[in-house]
Amino acid sequence: MGMTISEKILSKASETESYAGEFVTADIDFTMAQDGTAPLAIKAIRNMSEGKVWNPEKIALVIDHTVPSSSIGTSTLHQMMREFAEEQEIKNFYYGEGICHQIMVEYGHVLPNTVIVGADSHTCTYGALGAFGTGIGSTETAGVFLSGKLWFKIPQTIKFEITGKLPKRTTAKDLALKIVGEIGSDGATYKAVEYSGTPIKKMSVGERMTLSNLAVEMGAKTGIIEPDKKVKKYLKNRTNKKLELVANDDDAEFENVLDFDIGDLEPQIACPHQVDNVVPVSEVEGVKVDQVFLGTCTNGRFEDLEAAARILKGKKVNSSTRMLVTPASREVYMKAIDKGLIKIFLESGCTVSSPGCSACAGSNIGILAPGETCLSTANRNFKGRMGSEEAEIYLGSAVTIAASAIKGEITDPREVD
Repeated sequence: MGMTISEKILSKASETESYAGEFVTADIDFTMAQDGTAPLAIKAIRNMSEGKVWNPEKIALVIDHTVPSSSIGTSTLHQMMREFAEEQEIKNFYYGEGICHQIMVEYGHVLPNTVIVGADSHTCTYGALGAFGTGIGSTETAGVFLSGKLWFKIPQTIKFEITGKLPKRTTAKDLALKIVGEIGSDGATYKAVEYSGTPIKKMSVGERMTLSNLAVEMGAKTGIIEPDKKVKKYLKNRTNKKLELVANDDDAEFENVLDFDIGDLEPQIACPHQVDNVVPVSEVEGVKVDQVFLGTCTNGRFEDLEAAARILKGKKVNSSTRMLVTPASREVYMKAIDKGLIKIFLESGCTVSSPGCSACAGSNIGILAPGETCLSTANRNFKGRMGSEEAEIYLGSAVTIAASAIKGEITDPREVD
């Protein structure tokens, strides 16, 4: 019987021939924890063992959620992580270099045909490079740090066959929101979702990361895309390891195959307070926005900043609106400087902050007041996520954010010159 990509990866990692629905214990190729989850994992390790982690070269600790620190308590947690890294000889320790998922990819820790777990729900992003990436809890992370293994129930795969061509100023983010809206927040619970079709093959690695990133908002375990030459090219100067591309067998069995024709797809907006509350932008045009936010592990990459800068160049952010821009990593930030994007943002009236999660989780910047409305490129719009529970968060693409910043209200990006 043929295998899906997920079945192949987990079979390889567990040294068994296993299929969806079966349980396996897999060797983990790499694992990661960030400053919101690592301290809990470290405390669990202290309670479980006084020994060393299984392999310090396969562990990354990333300080990205609240950086720079905004309180003594946060600084204390950062200190704990730093001391643990030194004690355990973990060299992959990153402070202020960017969002964990972005730098994991940039530093070549994410490779095709590998199993990667992270103490962050959006670890599913790594499926864009053909890895089985999935988020786990802090206690599970502690166990992985010590053993290098984790059990899995191999998930069924839902395959999305994408056809057509994205219309002007309609993006991978719009496609991702459209799918989430159609499937629902629990429509793919503990499934592997796979994106395929000619439009996916034409997408950059960054655009694919946007799709995979939002898989968990359907309840999915991971969001897989078959790795190809673009992935190999992206990783060429980021790793010296041999890459193993993996694909579905011709007779692989999927739980479901769903078709999406994107030829007439409109820009999409996720409305408060659920990611699957998705409508075309035309249904919410004119909603006043106090803040727009460009960044996060969903849309803080260079191509997102570049797309927004094209719209903002020579224009000003509306006087009633503030726009925050946070590059996803130091690498992205430096490229944005070199290409003149940061100058465009500053001249337009934006506030540009250092790489990291920034306003996404409302921990140290961009916190919303009661009654305020934010349009964000993030992946979640839950009540209270960015500040007051009386605030509202809408989600959209980088170009929709830029167009809306100029008008001070949710705007169809196709209507802005």
